[in-house]
Amino acid sequence: MIRSYTLLALLAILTLTGCNRNPSPKKTKPTSVIGLEIGKLAPDLAFSSPDGKIITLSSLRGKLVLVDFWASWCMPCRMENPNVVKVYQQYKDGNFTEGKGFTIYSVSLDTKQTRWTNAIQEDGLVWENHVSDLKGWYSDAAKIYQISAIPANFLLNGDGVIIARDLRAETLESKIKSLIQ
Repeated sequence: MIRSYTLLALLAILTLTGCNRNPSPKKTKPTSVIGLEIGKLAPDLAFSSPDGKIITLSSLRGKLVLVDFWASWCMPCRMENPNVVKVYQQYKDGNFTEGKGFTIYSVSLDTKQTRWTNAIQEDGLVWENHVSDLKGWYSDAAKIYQISAIPANFLLNGDGVIIARDLRAETLESKIKSLIQ
């Protein structure tokens, strides 16, 4: 009888404390999985600017970043550029819940540098982060981001995590505005 009470008491203690082999496991910081879906860490990019300087996407961490795929020969892209410029001008210095400041990492799918740089000037794309490998549809960046149509974009938070995709005109501005502190 005493043995059964002892057994019940032991069972109660194990139930309350659990059966963990390591009662105080070390906490580990979760790692972000790289991917193209919302909630995943965006793949890093490192490509040349018009003046030959390598600009990495990861160098923009801390800011809200729009990774924008476009080309000078793409009329829908060129028609969307005024909206992107407007949002950039309005929010570049903003404080956001997802980062401090807003910038754009423009990835061009052009094949001719002159057309690319002329379009940057003509459309007033005043931010500094313009890159291209001048391979057009064979662009390494387009392969990494699985781009099959442009314009295409990804909005990243300050940690480089994708928080939205394919935002246009009012939806781009609305999303950026919703993230203001």
